[in-house]
Amino acid sequence: MDVKLAKRVSLIKPSPTLSITAKAKAMKAEGVDVVGFGAGEPDFDTPDNIKEAAIEAIKEGFTKYTAVPGIDELKDAIIEKCEKEQGLRYDRSEVIVSCGAKHTLYNIAMALFDEGDEVVIPAPYWVTYPDQAVLAGAKPVFIYTKEENEFKVQPEELEEVINEKTKAVVLNYPSNPTGATYTKEELEKLAEVILKKNPNVWIISDEVYEKIIYDGRKHVSIAAVDPEVKERTLLVNAVSKTYSMTGWRIGWVCGNKEIVAAMSKLQSQSTSNPTSIAQKAAVEALRGPQDKVLEMVKAFEERRNYIVNRLNSIPGVKCFKPHGAFYVFPNFSGVYGKSYNGKIINNSMDFAAYLLEECKVAIVPGVAFGDDNCARLSYATSMENIKKGLDRIEEAIRNLK
Repeated sequence: MDVKLAKRVSLIKPSPTLSITAKAKAMKAEGVDVVGFGAGEPDFDTPDNIKEAAIEAIKEGFTKYTAVPGIDELKDAIIEKCEKEQGLRYDRSEVIVSCGAKHTLYNIAMALFDEGDEVVIPAPYWVTYPDQAVLAGAKPVFIYTKEENEFKVQPEELEEVINEKTKAVVLNYPSNPTGATYTKEELEKLAEVILKKNPNVWIISDEVYEKIIYDGRKHVSIAAVDPEVKERTLLVNAVSKTYSMTGWRIGWVCGNKEIVAAMSKLQSQSTSNPTSIAQKAAVEALRGPQDKVLEMVKAFEERRNYIVNRLNSIPGVKCFKPHGAFYVFPNFSGVYGKSYNGKIINNSMDFAAYLLEECKVAIVPGVAFGDDNCARLSYATSMENIKKGLDRIEEAIRNLK
């Protein structure tokens, strides 16, 4: 039978981060000693108090459908969090809970973007942003940030690309893949450009890594810099990274109630409600003790310091020191043009293939994130694995001719 798929399927690519992780897992299952730097999730377990809240929900029979946009108890916990941490006030009609932040972003794209719209996306970017825009019929417009600017969008760069077709600007901070983040002053300058250039532009602010931040920095949401900016901002967050709850699939957006209502309508005909049990667990995550988060961040900061120092000590490699998240995005272009077994390494795909096939190290090529000079390494793995993997990378680069 000749299967003719919908055209939209051909417009998008499978997630390369998930593909690399799957390939590394398959090799491990065959007994190959692979060091994986591909993971986009903390290697820590979900804290026990959160698990217990889920178990209690099951015991109490909280296993049925809930309201499509999430239970009021969870919405209230999200509202409390926003007010306590950022001074932002929302009501329940301005909050929708979905099946993870990726689902939240998908719902935003489907509710907001139309054919002919442009969506500004800073690069390097999380691989999902462009494909979701394309699925909704919009055109991604990239701002290629520079390493010398700490991979941050500069106001003049933003001003150049916003026009009458611009529907939204996507910001992700701390960033996946670079780990860069913004100060309040930097966010104010970006907001000023948006307010000036187009009165109808929405800001999609993805802040899922907000708690994983280093060097005494404080996370500031762009929604908190000005009341007018808040009205234009769709604030996306989740419990996935902060509480090591990636598999629980709980994310949300706070923002304009008309957009939230449209997202709820879409969700009612796709997934319906997020899992009831996971919602109860998320309430405990937000309202319960936060000490495990601090422990996790402390461990990540130690790993970050080690991996950045090691990478910068390898000839041909330079690595920006991230402000947050749990990734480094080193520049490997200094080894391009070299070869192994007669094969020349021309780009990040070649280098990633070399490391995986010859050295049993899995990294994600930077081309997937919009920067072919770099690659993403996650340090959401043990220090033992980090040391072993970096030893192999160092030797692999030394062996290139």
